[in-house]
Amino acid sequence: MVVETEAYLTEKDEACHTFSRPSTREFVKRNKPGVAYIYFNYGMHWMLNVLIKGGPRDGLILIRAIEPRRGIALMKKRRGTDDVRQLCSGPGKLAQALDITNRHHELDLCRDPRHGFAPRERPIIDVVADARIGISRSAHYPWRFTLRGSKFVSRAVKL
Repeated sequence: MVVETEAYLTEKDEACHTFSRPSTREFVKRNKPGVAYIYFNYGMHWMLNVLIKGGPRDGLILIRAIEPRRGIALMKKRRGTDDVRQLCSGPGKLAQALDITNRHHELDLCRDPRHGFAPRERPIIDVVADARIGISRSAHYPWRFTLRGSKFVSRAVKL
């Protein structure tokens, strides 16, 4: 279950790759909503983003953390830890635990529930908006969204 995300606008958001990378702008043009945008951050960690299009503004949603519910033994092996809270509590950790790499770039995450998002009934959830983290430009926007009270988020919310 996704417990933490960050939103990035594809236009006029200095923290978004589209601001300075023509290749990312082309990615947005040629793909439909729900497609994975994968990039290698600081030469160390793969990052999973989802393309959002068709509304008032297009964007990329960074999946920052999930609460693992299945495949935990394999995730522990990949991450080298037995602490379930440390398996996917950050975008790099999440990609390592799920074995996400550039081979998943442009994968349609809405087409096949085995490889992405599965439709579910809408549970009642309490989401907290906070400033984005881990960036220096446009960091003040309250576009980090966490599931209130989740122990699986990458960093506690500033209240």
